[in-house]
Amino acid sequence: MNNNIARRICLTGMLAALYLALNMVGFRAWTFHITFASLPVVVGGLLFGPLEGMLIAAIGEFFNQTLSYGVTPTTVLWIIPPAVRGLMIGYAALALRKGPRSLEERPGLCYVVCMAVALCTTAVNTLVMYLDSVIMGYYSFAYVFGSAVIRIISGILTAVVVTTVAIPLVRLLRRQVILRRA
Repeated sequence: MNNNIARRICLTGMLAALYLALNMVGFRAWTFHITFASLPVVVGGLLFGPLEGMLIAAIGEFFNQTLSYGVTPTTVLWIIPPAVRGLMIGYAALALRKGPRSLEERPGLCYVVCMAVALCTTAVNTLVMYLDSVIMGYYSFAYVFGSAVIRIISGILTAVVVTTVAIPLVRLLRRQVILRRA
């Protein structure tokens, strides 16, 4: 039992580090950021559930925020959108794990869940942008909401790509000895 917990803790930490690395190599333009940092969050959520999915995102994003911007009054706010992604993917995977097949074994449903979660994450991210701009004193309607359509489209497209990679990756990891009992 303790060995299994230690494996999950180690894998959660490794996936959080991968989140940070993937976030650092993304494409940034104006108010949106295209990255594949959500891949470890989706993989962790599918494999382990909501707690680990949220922790992977929260730990990875905390380090991303502190390394990119330092500690600011709104650092915690920016951790919320990726953490929401981890929670939602993890809850969906947990709910469907009780059925005959897990979420990654139902590709169509997995794509729908990941795209719906991407829309929710974009909405929460927009709210955080608004709050950050008001708190830090740079609010502009055009800045916060002007690129919302572009962010929604890029979020959905990124979700499709990430899901395409995550499904076979999770299946492979489940077959490996390291995750047989996780």
